[in-house]
Amino acid sequence: MSSLGALWQKPTTRQLVTGAALLVLTAFYSPLTVLTLAPVYGTHGTHVFHAYGVAIVAAVGWFMKDHIQRLSGRKAVYFIPVVAFWIPTIQTFLFSSSSVLGNPVGPIFTEIAAYYPLVILSVACAGKLVQAGLDLGRHGEAVAEHVPLLSTYVIYKVGEKIAKAFLGKFIGSTIFFSRAGLQFLLPALYSAVIPSKFLLFAVPSLLLSATSNVHLSDGALNSYLNDEGFALVARQDSNTGYISVLDNLNDGFRVMRCDHSLLGGQWTRMPRGYSPATLDPIYAVFTMLESVRLVETDHGEPRVDADSKALVIGLGVGTTPSALIEHGIETTIVEIDPVVHQFALEYFHLPSNHIAVIEDATTFVERSPPAQYDYIVHDVFTGGAEPLELFTIEFIEKLASLLKDDGVIALNYAGDITLYPAALTIRTVRAVFPTCRIFREAAENDDLNNDFTNMIIICKKSAATPLRFRQPTANDYLGSKFRETHLLPRHEVDPARFEVIPPNGRRLLTARESHLLHKYQDRSALEHWQIMRTVLPDLVWEYW
Repeated sequence: MSSLGALWQKPTTRQLVTGAALLVLTAFYSPLTVLTLAPVYGTHGTHVFHAYGVAIVAAVGWFMKDHIQRLSGRKAVYFIPVVAFWIPTIQTFLFSSSSVLGNPVGPIFTEIAAYYPLVILSVACAGKLVQAGLDLGRHGEAVAEHVPLLSTYVIYKVGEKIAKAFLGKFIGSTIFFSRAGLQFLLPALYSAVIPSKFLLFAVPSLLLSATSNVHLSDGALNSYLNDEGFALVARQDSNTGYISVLDNLNDGFRVMRCDHSLLGGQWTRMPRGYSPATLDPIYAVFTMLESVRLVETDHGEPRVDADSKALVIGLGVGTTPSALIEHGIETTIVEIDPVVHQFALEYFHLPSNHIAVIEDATTFVERSPPAQYDYIVHDVFTGGAEPLELFTIEFIEKLASLLKDDGVIALNYAGDITLYPAALTIRTVRAVFPTCRIFREAAENDDLNNDFTNMIIICKKSAATPLRFRQPTANDYLGSKFRETHLLPRHEVDPARFEVIPPNGRRLLTARESHLLHKYQDRSALEHWQIMRTVLPDLVWEYW
């Protein structure tokens, strides 16, 4: 670059290409920003205002493009790579204040300080470059202004769509395509598009990242985690989030994390002489789900484990399917995230003698033949909210078709059961299965306006007899004192409490109307975020 103003003297084709490249890179940074905030604030907390914020800031950048050019002496474009290099440093600094900022204020504030300056500068400069490259002044002022505006919008949206598809397929495949790696790869691409002498101002950020970026060095991360009584066992970006395995060094348990949520955990430190066939979970709900085996048949005949087949949708750390496999039941596990399945095998003792299906559950049930399973366990909670498509009447009906006539299904619903979606879910399940009982993991909360809990709905396909559990035997406990306490669900919930339909509410959840529940999911996810901050120390969440 011979001078800082040289870009504006280049041929119009080069200006158009440079402007388009800036827009595509900035569009790529949009979903990446969500990914980098999600481990600290959760996917829902990060999404609440992200799209609105980016749209507003991009509009500001476009309409202030002339003003920005004048103030900077047409040099603003050369600061864009510098701003991009500083984003991870600013984010890391602000993450340490996440508990003070709260949620959703924290992600909004972090984007204002880190990502939004990049959006304003990129849109402003790209807008001027596209305008110059199209050179439509001869067609009148309206055409010269509005065609570039429409062009920049289309380029940005196409770039964002490509970025989401790319990240969905390749995130975590290499260090360069990890969340942390992409935060250095994208600024490098900005620097290739806009060579700038101002890159010297990015050196302090690069030095800080090289010496203390906990997202690139397991050793650096563990030096902080150990002070909080934790140790990193493994971590990897994947298609459902940032997956990691952590050991609690003080209390002796291991957990699997997905963004700002725990998929489950197991106790690793046990008394001398205590050795259950499958390790005890840290949450009782996973043992409660095993009680599907104890539901009596209509004819009073005992169920034979060796002749039974189970379908488990949603793996977590694998507590429930491990127990089913240990009992000799042929178990099929459907899990959308390959890293979750890999980590369950490697770090949580999931037995290898199961049928693994790594795909979306809706795809699996659509292609599965009917009436083949004795048991179905539906446990898909993650990120502070339930995936709505797996609780619609259409999906539940398909699951019912997979059960044998005397089959049993157990569904785990985690959320605030005082909110509308919980009642809607219960009514939907009971509309398909005629005989159900509902249990919560812990005793009822005194707070009538906030009651976040795990709730399991156990149903029979048949209505010939009431749903009853047989008395457990020593074999059912698998040598576990924990199962002796929690295997049989105890805290039953009256289904009548879920029959009240609010004004403009629906009786059943349909696929066509599931989008109407997103605002409730956001509220539930924010409640869950607060709960998770009491489960693990702030630093564990903030340092991923």
